[in-house]
Amino acid sequence: MQGIHTFSRSTSIRTLAITALLLSLQACTVGPRYVAPTTQAPPAFKETAPQQSSDGTTWVPATPQDATLRGKWWELYHEPELNDLEERLNSANQNIAQAFQNFMAARAQVKQARAAYFPSVTAGPAYTRARTSGNETNQVLAGATNLNSNEFSLPFDVSWEPDVWGRIRNSVRESANAAQVSAADLANERLSEQASLAEFYFELRGQDALIELYRQTVHAYEENLRLTQVRSRTGVDTEQAVAEADLSLKTAIAAATNLRIARAQYEHAIALLTGQAASSFALPVRNLATSVPAVPIGVPSQLLQRRPDIAAAERTMSEANALIGVETAAYYPTFNLGGEVGLQSLRINDLFTWPSRFFSVGPTASDTLYDGGLRRGLLNQYKAQYEADAAAYRQTVLTAFQQTEDYLASEHILGQQRREQQDAVLAARRYYDLSAVRYKTGVDTYLNVFTAEASLLSNQQNAITLYVQQLTSSVQLIEALGGGWDSSQLPSEKAVARN
Repeated sequence: MQGIHTFSRSTSIRTLAITALLLSLQACTVGPRYVAPTTQAPPAFKETAPQQSSDGTTWVPATPQDATLRGKWWELYHEPELNDLEERLNSANQNIAQAFQNFMAARAQVKQARAAYFPSVTAGPAYTRARTSGNETNQVLAGATNLNSNEFSLPFDVSWEPDVWGRIRNSVRESANAAQVSAADLANERLSEQASLAEFYFELRGQDALIELYRQTVHAYEENLRLTQVRSRTGVDTEQAVAEADLSLKTAIAAATNLRIARAQYEHAIALLTGQAASSFALPVRNLATSVPAVPIGVPSQLLQRRPDIAAAERTMSEANALIGVETAAYYPTFNLGGEVGLQSLRINDLFTWPSRFFSVGPTASDTLYDGGLRRGLLNQYKAQYEADAAAYRQTVLTAFQQTEDYLASEHILGQQRREQQDAVLAARRYYDLSAVRYKTGVDTYLNVFTAEASLLSNQQNAITLYVQQLTSSVQLIEALGGGWDSSQLPSEKAVARN
């Protein structure tokens, strides 16, 4: 009996020693250490430098008092209606809702990966009733009369894999990085939807401005047609002048009708972005009076911290690095501490008594001796994926600089063009007024008025188009600058793993 106790005690000591050894090895982590990439940003944006205009003047970009974009960047335009629509978009847009749920699913996967840190415990209660054959030799010799038996058991299986080589840690890090990528994708989707809404809103208001322009134009052309008809009846003018005036009017009416197509489509697009059915959504016609705001630009180095797509690309690199660590751990043996404990008895009344206990516990180890190059192939795959993600990160950064420079150039060039176009509108207006006076005094035919009308309308249209184009370009510039987002808003690895 003493020998049995000694054996049990020595076995327990060995088991505890092996467990302590495996716990101490958990600090080991194989695989490459991740180092965030560094990118050399230019000292300044090229398109923010003073520019020489075509007329010889020097253009200097406006410098807003606040050098940083804020979260609700659309408030720069001082459009209450746009503000309301953006708030509705943030709460009802279904693309944003989908991206949010993708992020929540990614966080749930982090929880799944973290579960591997802990032991798993399963229970398998069972009851068995058996009958032994009465013709078995030992039963006949023993003269057994009760050939039936019961067995009650309540076993618990315990299994735990110590994270000796960091496989589980790298798996958790990979899942956490994937959740961070999803969070950055959510921010990028939100910014994209917000920018699209602002662009569609300004396009719609641009159509309203064109509709108003054509309303005034049609009214003016109707007056001109009545004038030519009166002059034709009195013999002062010809039927050709009447035909020319009628042609101008009919063309303007047709063009005004066509404008309603684009307006309806922009209105429907806004309904979709704000999570509403297009059939029950309407925006009343209203003139757009907002001015193009001075957008805070900052310096190029800040752009790396302000664009969610750059953050997503960097976290994707970290995710690929973690996968290399997971696959590197496959070259090392895995250990497992497992066992079974429980209660077992032939009678239910004795099941929960001390003699009914049983257990078996001990460590196991396994290692792959040959896999035909599977592990090497997977490791090379993840290394190549990391290099591909690194290239994608660098490309994302270069694209961010390109887009910012593009929209900075558009901003100041369109500003200059708008000023020039306003001068063209004034010149066309003067040309039309002079032609109308000369026609009414009989100096010129209506053909000159016809030409001046077309020139004035075309220049007025161009002025409105440029105005809307500059507004939408400023929205695109804000989007290229990250829309007030900052990498500090990205949840940390610990945060996504903890929640």
